[in-house]
Amino acid sequence: MEFGIFILMQQRGYHQTSDEVLRGAVEQTVAADQAGFDTAWYAEHHFSNYGLCPSPLMMIAHMAALTKRIRLGSAVCVLPMYHPARFLAEAGFCDVVSNGRLELGVGSGYQKFEFDRFGVKIEEAPAIFHEYLDVLQLGLKERAFSYEGQHIQMPLTSISMRCLQKPTPPIWVATGHPETQARCFREGHNLFVTALFGGEERLRQMREGLSGIAAKEGRNIDDAKIGFLRCAYASDDAAEVTSYLENARYQRRISEALKYRRAHSDDGFLVKEEEGQNDLSLDQMRANLPVGSVDQVVERMVKEIRILRPKHIAIQTQLGDFDHKTMLKQIELWGSRIIPAIRKELGEDAPAVAAPMAAE
Repeated sequence: MEFGIFILMQQRGYHQTSDEVLRGAVEQTVAADQAGFDTAWYAEHHFSNYGLCPSPLMMIAHMAALTKRIRLGSAVCVLPMYHPARFLAEAGFCDVVSNGRLELGVGSGYQKFEFDRFGVKIEEAPAIFHEYLDVLQLGLKERAFSYEGQHIQMPLTSISMRCLQKPTPPIWVATGHPETQARCFREGHNLFVTALFGGEERLRQMREGLSGIAAKEGRNIDDAKIGFLRCAYASDDAAEVTSYLENARYQRRISEALKYRRAHSDDGFLVKEEEGQNDLSLDQMRANLPVGSVDQVVERMVKEIRILRPKHIAIQTQLGDFDHKTMLKQIELWGSRIIPAIRKELGEDAPAVAAPMAAE
């Protein structure tokens, strides 16, 4: 069982500055590296306070110089907003400077607000994504390749900066679409999923649904690597837990406002927080999520792992304006007590640190 941190880099209001948010993400990554987390993940967003990281690959390249062993991942790069040739070269650059620590997460995106400003039609995003994923796999594996699609045509092309990891870095796809999930099982990509604030029943439904999709593709779900994005927080301080849950609910409200195109802003940047039809109360969130004392979180996480059976769990850290120093202590707590306790309950040893990658 692997554990990661997921950093959204939110700016809840102008009481936070963009450089404070960025520096907080850097410090949390360094803390996660020191605490023994397996991976740090960075989201990509543009033009609003929902997430300030415009380029997970730039963040990965920066953090490669400031960390020693933790793997560094994009969760995710929104492929339709890129040209695949540049994306391939920059991915190669990141894998080289990180000495083979790149985890390459991609997705098709969902915020029309962002697509409009990149001049891409969101209605075409799924088709563009699948073509670009074709190109991505060709460019990572082949010294020279060409491609003819509806949305991208590339003559014979060679990518100058090659990845160290062979045949490719781990490719992760974040998607809730059954057709795209089926492609992941067919082609052996890792799959990122989330139950949002759903509880154990939602996890059972996810496991059943994914198992069925895998079976239709002639695959065994247990042979696939599934990553699970989860909000979780351990503390005996009830006010701390409440603050974390309130920030998690804020994050979800803004996400849904952007996804369902009902976001409002007075200045075109700071999205207003409004109650949504899918809102849960903080008490409902406490009942559904692994929050509470260390023992409660360990017990709940073990139960969830046994239901969904993921191979990687990414814990959401930097949400809203949750106190940065408190989150640094939380990351250390997961490394020193929670992760070892979960692995012990599962009968697992800590994974060995991978040896540095070497070029061919």
